[in-house]
Amino acid sequence: MSHPTTATPETGQEHQLRRGLRARHLNMIAIGGAIGTGLFVASGDSIHTAGPGGALLAYGAIGFMVFLLMQSLGEMSTWLPVAGSFEAYGTRFVSPSFGFATGWNYWFNWAITVAAELVAAAIVMKYWLPDVPAWVWSALFLALLFALNAATVKAFGESEFWFASIKVITVIVFLVIGLAMIVGILGGASPGTSNWTTGEAPFVNGLSGMLSIFMVAGFSFQGTELIAVASGEADDPEKTIPRAIKAVFYRILLFYVGAIAVVGTLIAYTDERLLGADVDNVAISPFTLIFDKAGILGAATVMNAVILTSILSAGNSGMYASTRMLYGLAQGGKAPAVFARTTRRGVPLNALLATTAIGGACFLTSLLGDGDAYVWLVNCSGLAGFITWMGVAWCHYRFRKAYLAQGRDLADLPFRARWFPLGPLVALAMCAIVVAGQNYQAFMGQVDVKGLMASYIGLPIFLALWAGHKLVTRAPGVTLETADLSRS
Repeated sequence: MSHPTTATPETGQEHQLRRGLRARHLNMIAIGGAIGTGLFVASGDSIHTAGPGGALLAYGAIGFMVFLLMQSLGEMSTWLPVAGSFEAYGTRFVSPSFGFATGWNYWFNWAITVAAELVAAAIVMKYWLPDVPAWVWSALFLALLFALNAATVKAFGESEFWFASIKVITVIVFLVIGLAMIVGILGGASPGTSNWTTGEAPFVNGLSGMLSIFMVAGFSFQGTELIAVASGEADDPEKTIPRAIKAVFYRILLFYVGAIAVVGTLIAYTDERLLGADVDNVAISPFTLIFDKAGILGAATVMNAVILTSILSAGNSGMYASTRMLYGLAQGGKAPAVFARTTRRGVPLNALLATTAIGGACFLTSLLGDGDAYVWLVNCSGLAGFITWMGVAWCHYRFRKAYLAQGRDLADLPFRARWFPLGPLVALAMCAIVVAGQNYQAFMGQVDVKGLMASYIGLPIFLALWAGHKLVTRAPGVTLETADLSRS
């Protein structure tokens, strides 16, 4: 058995990646992709909007959807562990045009995310050094992310391991302190269940409140699919990927559900400090509020440092994911061949340079004019993540159907997803709900055309890529009987 994007360190083969990521790297890459400002900052706003019960249910539902998607990813990425994962799955199991659109959509998603993290990192640094221009910090952080990704895949894996470890330790400490406060050991008398019964709690604003949090929760969990991209450089993927798939989901769900339960118990949803927290005002992050209440000195400074680490982690992962996807597109003939070249250390440097340039250029749009172009880019990127998830579910459905149609034995799968075919179909439907409800408020009363365009611009771009490739190449769709199920 061979894999198309793999070479051993001894061969020094050109145009090949190296399998330098261990199980611990994969675990932290997936965890690090999902735990960030969505948990540390936005969770308070979620509780304020939907109440503790509404937020818990919304995050739990999205968590279940992610579980189904991770099952689908586990089955495909252990069978075909390649860096251009989503492009390869789309091409082999749906159509070359679908693979083309999916690959470029995912590359764009993370390239724009790098730009967004550069903006956020500069805002965080203003907390300590307000007089230094924002672009200076963004340029320094972009150089750092480039250096980490330009060294070796092991250097990226190690940096992401430690970035993610800081986040994981912070959440664990938060849960322990929060539990101690709930039982009355720290921070004065325990509030008991009073914050779950105050006013409209535990469910605030009914179904509309939960639906709005449903979207926020979906964005928060984005990044878990990074494990499929990393599978192309995973050591012994048939063993390490299933182990990471099983472990990562439960840890992420525990962290999110646990943190929301703690915040919802200790802080009333009516507390105005929960509303509008962002990286520009970390002092009202729910984590900061609870650490401060527990008597931890410099809680805001500590959380600011943790949030900076989260931002750098997201940027680091974004740089890696978009670079590998561009490499995969070039390998499949869907991007210029120059991006398929690698250094002697197995790094696709040309793809990295292109991604860095695009990330830097998109960042510059935040400094020009009123920043509207940057807002549109970020909105487009956010929707691209959900489109990728929908593609994962559909590709897995087609993969399993083709696998059976070609008379193969399910026992030969290194990892078998649970609840097929219901699993990918339910995940597909839930993702579609999130995409459709992206900005449902714009449909209320007088239609907000500009708001609709800003929210949904990613969808027509994806469809245009798909249709454009189909028109130019006339490539037919893949039938179940002819789908390429080879492992090389």
